[in-house]
Amino acid sequence: MPRDSSPSPPPLPPVPPNVSISNHFVEFGLCFFSCRAARSDSLPNSPANKSKQKLTSIFSTVAGIKKSLHASLREFPEWPQPGVLFVDILPLFADHQVHTALIRALELEVLKFCNGVKPDVLVGLDARGFLFGPSLALRLGAGFAPVRKRGKLPGPTSEAAFEKEYGQDFFQIQADAIEKGQKVLVVDDIIATGGSAAAAGQLVEQLGGDLLGFLFILELDFLKGRDKLTAPVVTLLSDDTK
Repeated sequence: MPRDSSPSPPPLPPVPPNVSISNHFVEFGLCFFSCRAARSDSLPNSPANKSKQKLTSIFSTVAGIKKSLHASLREFPEWPQPGVLFVDILPLFADHQVHTALIRALELEVLKFCNGVKPDVLVGLDARGFLFGPSLALRLGAGFAPVRKRGKLPGPTSEAAFEKEYGQDFFQIQADAIEKGQKVLVVDDIIATGGSAAAAGQLVEQLGGDLLGFLFILELDFLKGRDKLTAPVVTLLSDDTK
């Protein structure tokens, strides 16, 4: 197998004195960390205040990456039926650099969203949650568990129902996919009505997992799907990132 020729990530920025780093993540020159500074952080030129300024610059860079990802999306009006504007996320995976940026941005979003706490398991929804869920799980040092339609998984399973436009459907997860007490994040490409994500959250709780929240690439916010979810929700690419 040929060696990856992509450039190495930049070195870690220097850690200011009197600041303890509890979480540190660097990719594309980005870092996310929470710090506890000494009382000198009230001084304008203190190391703690300089680190806060650096964080402001970092999140500005993250916003730029999100804009770039948003620009990669394609729209197909009147598909698959009249009155529908279909947003195609597949270009995010077609180019190596864009795909890499997507996974890095999602990783940073998880660390920010969960206050630096990494999930033990990512649960991906059938089927587009499978496109990025395993890669993101690897970056986070977590396991990956697929949620699939009824009859697609072998062995003992847990099941939850959800409503679709044409009636009821069922999601299943393997009974040993999550251990009791493990921290779990549910991921999917888009949240619309929220029914399928809510069913996945129910499956996590049935197996005794600690549901940290839900992560999506896109959201159809006018459908108010997040109102059905019982844990925090974060969307990577919102209208604000265009």
